[in-house]
Amino acid sequence: MSSDSDAPAPEADPVARHTRSRRHLEDDIERDFGENLSYGAYLDLPTLLSAQHPRSTPAQHDELLFIIQHQTTELWLKLVIHELTSARALLAADDHRQALKRIARVKHIQASMTEQWSVLATLTPSEYARFRAYLATGSGFQSSQYRAVEFMLGNKNAAMLPVFAHDPQVHDELSRLLHEPSLYDEVLAWLARRGHAVPEEVLGRDLSQPYTAHPGVVDVFSRIYADPEQHWAEYETAEELVDLEDNFQVWRFRHLKTVERIIGSKRGTGGSSGVPFLRRALELTFFPELYDVRSAIQDLAPQGYHGGEGRG
Repeated sequence: MSSDSDAPAPEADPVARHTRSRRHLEDDIERDFGENLSYGAYLDLPTLLSAQHPRSTPAQHDELLFIIQHQTTELWLKLVIHELTSARALLAADDHRQALKRIARVKHIQASMTEQWSVLATLTPSEYARFRAYLATGSGFQSSQYRAVEFMLGNKNAAMLPVFAHDPQVHDELSRLLHEPSLYDEVLAWLARRGHAVPEEVLGRDLSQPYTAHPGVVDVFSRIYADPEQHWAEYETAEELVDLEDNFQVWRFRHLKTVERIIGSKRGTGGSSGVPFLRRALELTFFPELYDVRSAIQDLAPQGYHGGEGRG
C-alpha cells in the first residue's frame, strides 16, 4: 500500500508550474537576419497572405474560409501539374521508376485535396447564401489549372478552350496541352517500346481528340496482368494509374456531395447545372482499358484445382 509520502510533490513555485510550456530560444537560433533570407521571405508570405480579398458587404465571417479553400486547391493543382509534367518527360525517356515516384506524390496530393472538402462542408447553406451573390459568375469550372490536369490525364476537350478566351496566355497554354501527349499516351508509347503490341492507330492518333478505348490495348494489358512477375514494371505502372484515377473519382465525389450539401439543386454560379453537372463527371474515365481489362481477365485457379461445388 502506498502512502502519501510516495505521491509526487506538488510544484513548489506556482509561476513555474504554469510556464512549463514556454519554449526558450536556443543560443544558435537566428535573431538578426540582416541580408540573410528569412522563412517569410523565402515563401513570399506577405504576398501569399495578402491575396485573400472578401467581397461581401457587410463582411461575412465565412467568406474567408471559401476563398482560402479554393486558393489552397489551386496551389495543390500547381504542384500536380509540376509532377505530371515531369512524369510524362520521364516516361518519354524510359525512366519509369522516377515517373512512378512522381505519380506516387500526386496520389498523396490528391488525398490532401480530398480531405479539404471536409473543411468546406462545415459551411452551412445559410452561411454560404450570405456571400454567394458576390461570386457573380465566378465558378470552379473556370479553373484553368484543373482543366490543365484533366488534359494532362487524357480528358481532352477542345470545346473547353473558349471558356478561357478572355486570357490569351492561359488559352494558349491549354491549347498546347490539348495537342501534347497525355500521361496515358506516354505510358502506351512506353509499352510499345518495351515490345508490347500497342496498335499503331493508337500510337499515331490525333492527340487533341478524346482518347477512345481500343480492344488491342485491352489485349496488351490482359497479357501483362496474366503474368505480373514477367511484366512487373508494366503491371506496377498500370496499378499506379488505377490508383490515380480512383483518387480522382473520390475527389470528384466529395466535390459533388459537398456542393449538394451546401446548395442542393441550385444552378452553379458559372451557369452550370450544379450537382447534375458534377454527377455526370463521375462517368468520365482517363484510362478506360485498365478497367475493361478487369472484365477480360480469366479466373486463375491454382494448378491441380478443378473447382466445383462442395459435396455433403
